[in-house]
Amino acid sequence: MNCFRFARSRELRDALVVATVIVGGVIGSICQSALAEEAQVLPPQQVATRIDAALAAENQGQELTAAPTVDDAGFLRRATVDLIGRIPTAAEYREFFAWPEGQRRQRLVQRLIGDERFTDRWTVFMADLLRIRSNADGGTQLLAYVHQALSENVPYDELCRRLISANGKPGATPEVGFILGDNADPMALAGTTSQVFMGIRIACAECHDHPFDVWTREQFYGFAAYFGRTRRVESELTGLIFTTEASQTAVLWPPADVARGGTRTPMTPSFPFTTVAANEQPEFIARFESLRAAKRRQAEKPKGDSLDDLLAAADSRAQKTVNGQGREFFDVASEATQDRSKIDVKGDLYRTSELRIKLAELITSPRSRYFARSFTNRVWKEMVGRGFVEPVDDFSEANPPSHPDTLDALAEEFVASGYDIRHLIATIANTQAYQRGRLVNVAPDVREAAEAAFVSSPVRRMIAETLYDSIVQAGHLFEHKYPAGANTKTVTQLVRVAIPRDDAPAGSAPQAEGAPLASITSSAKPAMGKPMMAGGGYDLETAIELDFAAALKQNDGAPQVDQMRVMSNEELEAMRMMEQRRTQNPRVRYVERYVEQTIDDNPKFVSATRMQTPAPPAHFLRVFGQPARVDLGDHRDDSASMRQALMMLNGKLTHEAARVGEFEPIYPLLVGNKTDVPAAIRLAYQEILTRVPTAEELAEAQEIIAAADSPREGMADLRWVLFNCHEFRFLP
Repeated sequence: MNCFRFARSRELRDALVVATVIVGGVIGSICQSALAEEAQVLPPQQVATRIDAALAAENQGQELTAAPTVDDAGFLRRATVDLIGRIPTAAEYREFFAWPEGQRRQRLVQRLIGDERFTDRWTVFMADLLRIRSNADGGTQLLAYVHQALSENVPYDELCRRLISANGKPGATPEVGFILGDNADPMALAGTTSQVFMGIRIACAECHDHPFDVWTREQFYGFAAYFGRTRRVESELTGLIFTTEASQTAVLWPPADVARGGTRTPMTPSFPFTTVAANEQPEFIARFESLRAAKRRQAEKPKGDSLDDLLAAADSRAQKTVNGQGREFFDVASEATQDRSKIDVKGDLYRTSELRIKLAELITSPRSRYFARSFTNRVWKEMVGRGFVEPVDDFSEANPPSHPDTLDALAEEFVASGYDIRHLIATIANTQAYQRGRLVNVAPDVREAAEAAFVSSPVRRMIAETLYDSIVQAGHLFEHKYPAGANTKTVTQLVRVAIPRDDAPAGSAPQAEGAPLASITSSAKPAMGKPMMAGGGYDLETAIELDFAAALKQNDGAPQVDQMRVMSNEELEAMRMMEQRRTQNPRVRYVERYVEQTIDDNPKFVSATRMQTPAPPAHFLRVFGQPARVDLGDHRDDSASMRQALMMLNGKLTHEAARVGEFEPIYPLLVGNKTDVPAAIRLAYQEILTRVPTAEELAEAQEIIAAADSPREGMADLRWVLFNCHEFRFLP
């Protein structure tokens, strides 16, 4: 209870309220199945059957060649990659085939939906959708916030409402990172919001009436007016960045180039997109409203002690009186915060945006057709390989869906489920369309027609993060796979070192050979006299790991007004000079030298889903198509390149994954008294390709291992070959 020692009872009450809400969220998650039953949320398998029927009806009359359903091993690999972002392990392979044949696929989808890596994999998808950048203001906090929302299965409409309407600073309100991603520019936000959340490219109408669609410039300005009062503010005193609302809008009509110096007036916000009429009550909206009503009733049910009882008990423990005056006994801390408690600093700084709250309600309403259709189209494309609308963010009258009834059916069930993202993904994974194999040895036009009708799967390469994590998983590199000291080697490195100047006073610098400049590859400050590696082009796979929990804990609340004061010019100058002296030592000079260093080459890699995002341009993830997320419509590039081939052939990640470590389960099959090379080969195929080798492949693998200096080295050669084959990179 030390953390409450100096807390005001009012603040303790607030903390208990927050804790109660969190506990309520957990209880609500546990009761979701009961809510679904009460509100008639259909199981994913049943919805999948409806989607398949709708698709078959829309394909009727076409002469199509359908691909066969992918086999069980192929489905295991495909679903595991798509749902949790890596290939299955050998243990997961054995578990899957131990299940009854008729239950395997449904049980697998159910297990993967509940896997902790599901959140990591689909955070990548959401980061692409929302153009989240770690180096943008609030980017890391926004990424962590989205990750938390997916972990807690926050409904998609609720998540988006927060993103569109939030104001504040990233440390306290991480969802504001979406607004800060476009610097709170109303024109940029208008284009981003319509394209991201509704799949409508209205941004072209900013400068002129849309040449290929119905949107006019006046409609664009009316939509942008919802963001017209939002401002990005950066404090010169503290560097604090936040968003708030101004009293005047920045969006004026007519545009400056039309007004030509004439009068311009504030633009009235208007929502130009069609919605389901208020006097209509489709079945899916009725089911949605029933679900939300059931959720409210569940939240209102008493759960033991009432909140009032908890708060009263907290007050009785926290309240201390002195001299019968009823004042809290917190000595100096109480006196210092008395006046501050009367000031609504947060409310004054981070004013609520009534306009954006209204806009968020309009966009995410179940009557907003574009909202649900756009998201379901994106998820379908992510899993099946092709959207009903292509590009996925270009819904327009000139670009209708290929299967409008199927898209509507899927979108309506998404709404009826309460915008449950996991339910949507499970539904798609259970469809025949998702489980189709590929057509081979057919004419290109036959294959293209089948893929367009979703009766054949297109060729899909793993996305960059999944490919990376699959290599790490198959190579057992999430943990160290060698004992400490088993892989020591001496390497020559070019480093920059700091040495004393000739005219420096005696004793002003270390007597050792040199003092290093801070390493480019490490944020740690190196010890004096011990040169560090300056980095090279070989290691292009590692990156900064993000701590999502820590990012969300960087909440320092409202500004500490009682501690803030204006610094004098003299104090600011003194701080500047101290910083300059700290970073520039005039008593040393820097030179480059080659040094030899002994290292323990025992690498361990982190998941690509937890790396700073997007990665640097030359990084593995970017080479394999991770987008920069700067411009609208900056989608993943799935085309092949020579850089990709070279990185797989010669990169450190593939090299380390191929090597056999002592801690791997394959090691005792290759070294020692109980060697079993065929068993080792079968295990390698299971771990890397999610299948057993054919008799011919087994014989070829034995030849590769026999030709090496040792079975261990031969297995490294074999695994390197398997990592570099097309079957590894592309989904079955």
